[in-house]
Formats: sequence, structure tokens, C-alpha cells
Amino acid sequence: MLQQNIKHIGVIGTGVIGTSWATYFLSKGFEVTASDPAPGAEKSLRAAIAANDPTLPLNLLHFESDPEKAVRDVQFVQENGPERLAFKQELFKRLDACTDPSVLLISSSSGITPSEFQSHAKYPARILLGHPFNPPHLIPLVEVCGGKATSEEAIQQTLAFYTAIGKKPIRLNKEMKGHVANRLQAALWQEAFYLVQQGVASPEDVDLAISQGPGLRWALLGPFLNLYLSGGPGGIKHFLEHVGPSIQTWLNDLGKIEINDELIVLLSKNIDGMLEGKDISKIAEDRNRVLLALMNMKDKAENLP
Repeated sequence: MLQQNIKHIGVIGTGVIGTSWATYFLSKGFEVTASDPAPGAEKSLRAAIAANDPTLPLNLLHFESDPEKAVRDVQFVQENGPERLAFKQELFKRLDACTDPSVLLISSSSGITPSEFQSHAKYPARILLGHPFNPPHLIPLVEVCGGKATSEEAIQQTLAFYTAIGKKPIRLNKEMKGHVANRLQAALWQEAFYLVQQGVASPEDVDLAISQGPGLRWALLGPFLNLYLSGGPGGIKHFLEHVGPSIQTWLNDLGKIEINDELIVLLSKNIDGMLEGKDISKIAEDRNRVLLALMNMKDKAENLP
């Protein structure tokens, strides 16, 4: 039987994602024990959480450099370690060995599939993926996916837990490298890189094409509902029957790209110029402020997901 009353959460790894998760869990009133072996990690973590939200009760935050000590009394673990398979396999083997089998062990991995990192554990049925979208303390999405050995009970409880604390979890019915959201992003990045490489548009104009165009709609509805609305009364069937042939020619013409030194230099040079004289921290602050306002508006809109 898995844990039903989660009050104390272990956050393993306190980089950008782990710190953001710790911020979110504290904001929901959970006791949090975090762990990271890096020198000065606790000081950095507390400073970053205070910067994310100065109102949070940091007395509920504890720190242990040893991950096994950090998870000793928790009922839920959110792992955020390096994206290295051997590292995750060994870490989950250790976490599995030192926690009660009722404790859910969740990874934030952005690309490694759960079957890979649960394979060395004695109790793999409670090990699965809970991949957030950065930054987790602001963005609601969490991608939940079980591995070959994960139980249906563990998947359902994970979905229920994230939903109960205000997240918007989606379930992946099968494992796939990069999951869902990152694969969708990668498809857009591929064409964005290609358009800049081919000299069709500058990085600044490509960004504007999204942020001042479809990105505004995508913040409200996903690709399928947007397509449905584009079809008018006939919905997505009407849209694809009439515009589908043209779309097919665009799909056939999408560029292939290789992320090599030449592309990295090209994009870096262009984007450094785009940001010259601008304060990137202020851009992030404005993004976060508008993002929170948008999410508050969406919460008040009954018919938006």
C-alpha cells in the first residue's frame, strides 16, 4: 500500500529545478528536506527560495547533504539530479534501499525514461517520472509516466497528488525520449534554427513571430483546440480538409538541422546582439509577473484548460 497522507517531501538535487520544486512544496505547506552534495548548497538553496518567494516559511525547510539521510522520514521523493543514466540508476537504487516501499520515488528527468532508472531497484513499482516544466514553482504542467515495472496504483496516486497540490499533470501512456512537451518544443526549435541558418529571419523576428502570434493563443489553448476553432462550425475536420493540402507542403519543406559549432556560434552571436543593453534578470522578472497574471486569469475562465 502506497502512502496516502503526504506531509513531508524529500527533494534530491537543488539545482534550478530542485530549488523551484522546493519552493513550490513549501508554498503548499509541506515540510521539505532537501539534499545536494555541492559545497554551499544549503546557503544557495535558502537564498534562491527566498528570492522566489520571500513569504515562505523557511523553518519548514531542512537540509542534508546525504540523500539517504534526507529521505529517512519523508512520504514522497522528487529527484532532480544530473541527466546521466548511470548516476540515476545508482541514486534510485540507494533511495529505494533506504525508504519504505510505500514511498513514491519520482524523477524530474527531462529525457531519461523511467524503465532505465528503475532497473536497479528492489521495489521498482513505486518509481516513475514526474517531469515538470521550468520553473516548477510557476508552471503547472507535470508529465507523469511509469516504467515497465511501475504499478498502476503508483501512477494514479502520483497524478492525484500533483492535481491536489494545484499542478496540471498529464499521463504518458508509453515511454518516449524527451516525453511530450520537450518533443513539441524540439520540433519548433528545429525550424526556428533552420530559418535563422537559412537567413530567412533574425532570431529577434523569429521570437516575435511566436510571442506576438501563435504563442499568445498557445498560452490559452493547445494545438488541437486552436485548430478546431480555426475550422469554424466545421471544426478540425473542416480545417484539415480545406487547408490540409497546403499544410502538407509546409511539412514536406521543413528544414533539417544539425546542432554543431557553426550553428552555436551563429545563434550566440545573433542573440548576444539582440540582448545588448538589456537586463536579462528584468526580462525574467517581467516574464514571471505576466505569467502569474495570465494563470490567474485562466483560473477564472471556466472553459479554458
